[in-house]
Amino acid sequence: MRLVLLGPPGAGKGTQAAYIVERFAIPHISTGDIFRKNVKEGTELGQKAKDYMDKGQLVPDEVVVAIVEDRLKEKDCSDGFLLDGFPRTVNQAEQLDSVLTKMGVEIDWVININVKKETLIQRAVGRRICRNCGATYHITFKATKKEDICDVCGGEVYQRNDDTEETVTKRIEVYIKETQPLIEYYSKKQSLITTDGEQDIHKVYKDILAALGE
Repeated sequence: MRLVLLGPPGAGKGTQAAYIVERFAIPHISTGDIFRKNVKEGTELGQKAKDYMDKGQLVPDEVVVAIVEDRLKEKDCSDGFLLDGFPRTVNQAEQLDSVLTKMGVEIDWVININVKKETLIQRAVGRRICRNCGATYHITFKATKKEDICDVCGGEVYQRNDDTEETVTKRIEVYIKETQPLIEYYSKKQSLITTDGEQDIHKVYKDILAALGE
């Protein structure tokens, strides 16, 4: 199963990705992770990406695509993969299609987790994280037993600086502007599955599996 996972910040992509890769025994490929790996290992592509990032510039699509292509050629991707965070634009999607065509495969399905902007803001603004162990909470949906104290390790629980309503709203608006053409692109290819991300996480997962024919 070769899948792409789309969804705005706060849509619950991480949770669904974990369920999906376990169910289908495929690797979860996050562009952020493979970027960091290439930079850390000092690969030629990693160095190219680092040169742009050090200058505060966006990494060009051709470099991003090349890094993803390298990862997709690894042995653990032979039976499928879940791409998360890529493609972000129609140009990247077209280049990905070209890469996969050369490999003799194609994307089976693109899963789009749809959540209203108001819900995303509520989820993000209420999020709290333990400084010590990284456990996550929410003041409405999953509050700590003791205020600002982690249930797991007793560490301090805090709100990230970028989890303010203003910052979250900007993140969501950027995502929508970037990704809406991508959703239309995959919809025309009849490979798009859209699921209601406002539901309970287990119901979202069941809906995804049903759409995939499982």
